[in-house]
Amino acid sequence: MAKKQDVETTVREIRRKTRKKYSAEEKIRIVLEGLRGENTIAELCRREGIHPNMYYKWSKEFFGGGEAASDRRYTTAGR
Repeated sequence: MAKKQDVETTVREIRRKTRKKYSAEEKIRIVLEGLRGENTIAELCRREGIHPNMYYKWSKEFFGGGEAASDRRYTTAGR
């Protein structure tokens, strides 16, 4: 039983370390590309390697988070 937990922990750590981190610019590019409507959201997400829920989360943050929240999340000032 302990060996199974060790394996699961190891797999979880590997996934965490290899997870792609998207910059604010990449998120904006993906959201704007989805708004253009040239491809379906499913096709866009498949091509970018993200789950559609992530796309919709980013779009809500981008449009519905209020000006202060979007400024904080999508600007590169100070980085």
